[in-house]
Amino acid sequence: MATQCNQEFLEFHPLEKREVRGGFDGGAITSDAGGLLLREVEKRTGIIRQFAACFQDHRQAERIEHGVEELVAQRVYGLALGYEDLNDHDELRRDPLLGVLAGKADPSGQSRARRRDQGKALAGKSTLNRLELTGKEVKEGERYKKIRLDFGAVERLWGEVFLQAHREPPKQIILDLDSTDDPLHGNQEGRFFHGDYGHYCYLPLYIFCGEHLLCTRLRPANIDGAAGSVEEVARLVEQLRQVWPQVRIIVRGDSGFCREELMAWCEANRVDYVLGLAKNDRLRAEIVAELAQAAEQYQRSGKAARVFKEFSYQTHQSWSQARRVVAKAEHLEKGPTRALW
Repeated sequence: MATQCNQEFLEFHPLEKREVRGGFDGGAITSDAGGLLLREVEKRTGIIRQFAACFQDHRQAERIEHGVEELVAQRVYGLALGYEDLNDHDELRRDPLLGVLAGKADPSGQSRARRRDQGKALAGKSTLNRLELTGKEVKEGERYKKIRLDFGAVERLWGEVFLQAHREPPKQIILDLDSTDDPLHGNQEGRFFHGDYGHYCYLPLYIFCGEHLLCTRLRPANIDGAAGSVEEVARLVEQLRQVWPQVRIIVRGDSGFCREELMAWCEANRVDYVLGLAKNDRLRAEIVAELAQAAEQYQRSGKAARVFKEFSYQTHQSWSQARRVVAKAEHLEKGPTRALW
C-alpha cells in the first residue's frame, strides 16, 4: 500500500527573522537545463532533423510510439549532456526535460499506450540499442532491428550543413586534412598498436574547413595516415562545386599527407594544395645558405630571424614530376629550425 504523506513542507530553525523550510512543491526539476540552449540551436539549424532523415524506418507504422527523429534526438542530446552509456536511458526515459528536447508532445509520458510505460515518455536502452545495431540491410523476418542508416546520406550531410551555413558563396575555402589517435582500452575490432602515439588506438581521418567538420572516417591504426584521403577529398570537392562552381579550393595538411596520389589528383582537378614536406639530406642542403643568413640576422638583432627560399624539387622515385617547395630557415633563441612546404 502506498505511503500517504500530507505534510507540505518541513520546518527548520529560522535564520534571524527569515523562515527556513523544506518544500516538496517544486514540480519537475532538472540539472540539465543547458540542454534547452542546444534545442534552440537545433530549431535554427535542423541538424538533428536532417541527420534523422538519413535513417530508413522499416517498422510497422501503427505500432510505432517513438519516431526515428525522436530516437535520434534522445540519443544525441543524451550524449551532449554527458550520458554516453545506453543504460543511462532506463532512468532518463522518465526525464521530462529530455522529453522536451526530443520533441515529445507529452514529455510527462502519461499518455503512453501501455500502463507499464506511463510516466516514461522516452525510449529505453533496448529500443535505442536496436537503432544503433541495425545492419546495412534489414533482413526479411527481422523482428527488432528495423531502422537502417544510409551511410552515404550521412557523408553528404556534413557538406550540406556546411553549405547551408553560408548565405553567399565564399571566394576561397581551405580543406584541412588531419589524422589523430582515438585511444582504445579493450579488445575492440580493428585494434592495433601505433608506434608514434605509443598505445592501441584507431586512426580516424578528419577534414575541416575552419570550425566546420566536413568528414570523419574511422580507420584502424595499421595504415598510412593519408589512406583514403583522395576519395574523401574528391567526394567533398564534387559536392561543393555543384553548388559553388567558381570557389577556389585549397587542400592543406602536414607531411603525412604529402603523397603522390593526393598531389596528382589535386593537380588534375584544379585544386591547390599546401602540404608539409618531411626533411631529408637533399632538402637540408638546399637551405644551408639561408640558415646561415638567419643565424647572422639573429646575432645582429637578438630577435627571431626567418629567411624563405623557393625552389623546384622532385624525389628520386615517388613523385611523378618536380614540384614547387617553399622552405623557411629560422633562427630562434633555442637555435636553428627549418620547415618545408
